Amino acid sequence: MRLYSDLAPWFHLLTRPEDYAEEAEFIAHVLEAVAEGDVRTVLELGSGGGNNASHLRSRFELTLTDVSEEMLELSRSLNPECEHLHGDMRTLRLGRELDAVLAHDAISYMESEDDLRAAIATAAAHLRPGGAALFLPDATRETLREGVETGGHDGDDGRSLRYLHWTRDDDPDDDTYQVDFVVLLREPGRPTRVVHELHTEGLFPEATWRRLIEETGLELVEHGVFDPHEGEHAVFAARRPA
Repeated sequence: MRLYSDLAPWFHLLTRPEDYAEEAEFIAHVLEAVAEGDVRTVLELGSGGGNNASHLRSRFELTLTDVSEEMLELSRSLNPECEHLHGDMRTLRLGRELDAVLAHDAISYMESEDDLRAAIATAAAHLRPGGAALFLPDATRETLREGVETGGHDGDDGRSLRYLHWTRDDDPDDDTYQVDFVVLLREPGRPTRVVHELHTEGLFPEATWRRLIEETGLELVEHGVFDPHEGEHAVFAARRPA
């Protein structure tokens, strides 16, 4: 997807790191509340541009992973002190256990139950006994909100971005929904560019999330909805039994 490849240098004009302070505080609170023992090391699956990491790095030792090299490079520029590793959340195996694992909205790109099961299994494989896992998909079947959002930001270098984000569920009987992104890009001395791409994301009932989490050997501690400034997320917090 272009949003995470050749357009990655524009990503922080789509969504700014400074807007993630509230969500990062929520993440830290849940991980520390769910884990048994201290939380010092955290693995993030699908860390993207490193927006949450920019707030969490002062609190935890972070290992940031993503399937996009371009997004990892963007995150390195923002979070140079963090470990960055290329990897797919469905297959990643680091051979070590950490205190906590976070999968933010990137887990929404798991389009099938098998893919989602594999991503949750990756989280479980990297948790120490008593460690905490936090999954924050954009939506479940119960919480999906169809509609249009707009936004964007101006950069200090003269570049500007504006976007339209259209969420819809074309087939309520399958396990996916659709998001159209229309992005307008302006930079000094060049005509405005318009980019459109369609993203397909997984959409599963809460019961499916609970079942898959428990099938990996994790115990579900809580689930619900968190509604930060940047938009609503479903919440699934789990623990590896000690």
